[in-house]
Amino acid sequence: MSLRSSVAIAAGHTSYWFLHNFLHGGTALPGKITLAVDPDVLQTLAKNYETVIITGTNGKTLTTALTVKVLKAKYPQVLTNPSGSNMKQGIVTAFLTSQKTKSGKKLAVLETDEANVELVTKYVKPKVFVLTNIFRDQMDRYGEIYTTYAKILAGIKLEPSATIIANGDAPIFNSVQLPNPIIYYGIDAQEDKEQQALPNTDGLLCPKCQHILHYKKISYANLGKYYCPNCTFKRPPLNFSVSNIIQQTPQSSKFIVDGTTINLHIGGTYNIYNALAAYSIARFFEIDSSLIAAALNDNDEKIFGRQEVINVDNKKITLILVKNPVGLDQVLEMIKTDSELFSLAVLLNANYADGIDTSWIWDGRFENLPFANIPSVLAGGERYRDISFRLKVAGVSDKQFIERENLTEVLEALKKMPTNKIYVLATYTAVLQLRKLLASQGYIKEGME
Repeated sequence: MSLRSSVAIAAGHTSYWFLHNFLHGGTALPGKITLAVDPDVLQTLAKNYETVIITGTNGKTLTTALTVKVLKAKYPQVLTNPSGSNMKQGIVTAFLTSQKTKSGKKLAVLETDEANVELVTKYVKPKVFVLTNIFRDQMDRYGEIYTTYAKILAGIKLEPSATIIANGDAPIFNSVQLPNPIIYYGIDAQEDKEQQALPNTDGLLCPKCQHILHYKKISYANLGKYYCPNCTFKRPPLNFSVSNIIQQTPQSSKFIVDGTTINLHIGGTYNIYNALAAYSIARFFEIDSSLIAAALNDNDEKIFGRQEVINVDNKKITLILVKNPVGLDQVLEMIKTDSELFSLAVLLNANYADGIDTSWIWDGRFENLPFANIPSVLAGGERYRDISFRLKVAGVSDKQFIERENLTEVLEALKKMPTNKIYVLATYTAVLQLRKLLASQGYIKEGME
């Protein structure tokens, strides 16, 4: 280790100790400080790790958390960035805060922002790249889906020997020929039926001939068993697949993967994909399917903002991150199946981490919600006027509607809602702000910085 790296790491450790112990933070700033002293420090920190990089538009944080859980069934030394701080500085912080061990396989499972895959891969030599999906998201940062994929590919091309574990139901991940070994996962739980995706769905052009893709099965958006009726392009054979979805509720999913029954304590088809990705990674690392099922069935670990249930004065508030049209639609589809009466709050911010363009809320299908059976609806956050107007257009009546910009007032309004169950859909910085407020009032242990 060079003197420069040693000084940088010492500075990072010191800053993390202070921030963590006195300000309850330290997810990114220690990494920034360390990188300021030594921009190449990540190469030193990651030297002895077998690294898994998880990237894509939706599902990175939960897939990372589930992957860590299943890998720990066999390998106790798994480093990760659990806070969702997924840019280079956050990844440096994750390595800084890892527990030092002397023996055994050392694994690092890193959630990585799509635009940071190349930056990270320059220093960390991944053993595996995991690709969840690519949807239109934060147009000001990423552009269209093909631009986003190009950013990811720039990183993958730096490590052509790494294995790719990709969502085989996403046509974009089959659109570019790569030298890497590729493992595909997907869902095959429906009978084949000739169909096309809904209008206004991204990524439906065949990469070979530009014809509109058709489907035999559709999970949601452009994910499914696709094929081109004009050429030979089609979904590749799946290495790991969900053969049957037995039961789904807003709080759980039960499904079968290659003969193994998985009980997942979180709802939504999109989370079945996340669990399937974790399953595929674990099988790559030669973990028995029964151990994977047991780990995924463990309900002890909660992921902040990912269907996190928080008790607030006997109100059961389910906090869910939303950040783009496809993710929002999947959340709306999930909560509308709830058999219990519930209220709804939508908190919209437009900071850099959220994406400053809020037009995506108009592509989300709020009209599909049964507002006549939802007694109270709240619009909040820094851009509450935008989401308020969107909800009114979707059919929310004035008598059931509440508007609050300030989150303290939002929380007080949530406490007074007429139902015990409340779904709160919030953009990234709104999730962090609300959790910090809940922590300050003692409802959760600690806010996320």
